[in-house]
Amino acid sequence: MRFSDFGFHDSLLEGISFSGYENATPVQEQVIPLVLQGKDVIASAQTGTGKTAAFLLPLLHQLLEKKHEGKVGALIIVPTRELAIQIAQHIEGLSYFIEISSIAIYGGNDGQNFVAEKKALQMGADIIVCTPGRMLAHLKMGYVDFSGVQFLVLDEADRMLDMGFQDDIQFIIAHIPKKCQRLLFSATMPEKIRRLAREILFEPQEINIAISKPPEKIVQQAYIVYQTQKLDLVRHLLQIHKYQSALVFCSSKQSVKDLYRSLQKVGMKVAPMHSDLEQQEREQVLQGFASGRIPVLIATDIVSRGIDIDTIDLVINYDVPQDGEDYVHRIGRTARAESDGIAITLVGETEQQKFGSIERLIEKEVLKMQLPEGFGETPEYKPARQKHSSPRGKGGRGGYYPKRR
Repeated sequence: MRFSDFGFHDSLLEGISFSGYENATPVQEQVIPLVLQGKDVIASAQTGTGKTAAFLLPLLHQLLEKKHEGKVGALIIVPTRELAIQIAQHIEGLSYFIEISSIAIYGGNDGQNFVAEKKALQMGADIIVCTPGRMLAHLKMGYVDFSGVQFLVLDEADRMLDMGFQDDIQFIIAHIPKKCQRLLFSATMPEKIRRLAREILFEPQEINIAISKPPEKIVQQAYIVYQTQKLDLVRHLLQIHKYQSALVFCSSKQSVKDLYRSLQKVGMKVAPMHSDLEQQEREQVLQGFASGRIPVLIATDIVSRGIDIDTIDLVINYDVPQDGEDYVHRIGRTARAESDGIAITLVGETEQQKFGSIERLIEKEVLKMQLPEGFGETPEYKPARQKHSSPRGKGGRGGYYPKRR
């Protein structure tokens, strides 16, 4: 389905074309008509399915038609500052040919930003994108007027609840008109999300798109290794693969720092991203990565859901993530839009059980690759609690393990 089939304003269609979009993704095909009809929606869609545009496009279209002069028209609540910035940039691109005002409101910046946020809240803006904690701070000062809000979006609601923002979200929603249209997006649909939906949505339409499974177009690979082999292997992989942008995930900020220093020493153009960086440093790194000036970003899970860059064509999990949902979100950073991508996981000898759990969750055996010559012996892949179905290969050499028939 083409975007021209939705009946959007011509000026909005220009922005869609300017952003490089042609055909709608499945979640966009299902969500956009419902939003245009004024329905409340609860949608479960994994990262990389195009859910951001699924709510932004119909919101922009309707904001062009509905008057809310001097007040906030739409409020989008997200879990992290990185995601707030990404969505704000997305809005800027899509609304390039229309008069729509927007601002991202998030913590961790200076007093000057706070003043600009306060001004936008007092004078009104078409779209506010915010993190819960920062908006709570503004609300408690008494100058925020949400009486004109016509659209409320909770994006990555499961992540916000996991981060302990439920009370903040409820406080913010209490200041919003009950008649406004409400949309809730979540990568997973546990009972706590359904309870929240029952509390804040009115007769919602439910959409479910491929929950907890990576898109098929992502080529998934894994290397079964000893922990001491990881550093040399990641260097090798970054040298042999052709990519525009590569994203390397580590499970701790110390691992990010160590890997960053090691790769920098061998002359690679890399940058780190972790919670110890100041907000201005984070923004500079993300801008450099998005523009292509920094081809390799080494990061913690701080960006596993908060980055939306279509040029990422290689993701490497230096450490196996703690659970399957984190794995899906990490590798979903590649193969965005219509692009292809490769996701490679380095599975250390103590991480096999975790990786086995991930394979069960995604219902797929990830292709096990043979290490290049000169890397030495490797462990046999024997994830705990699944020894009877461990793939077989060249024992002790980490070889190719075909899927069992």
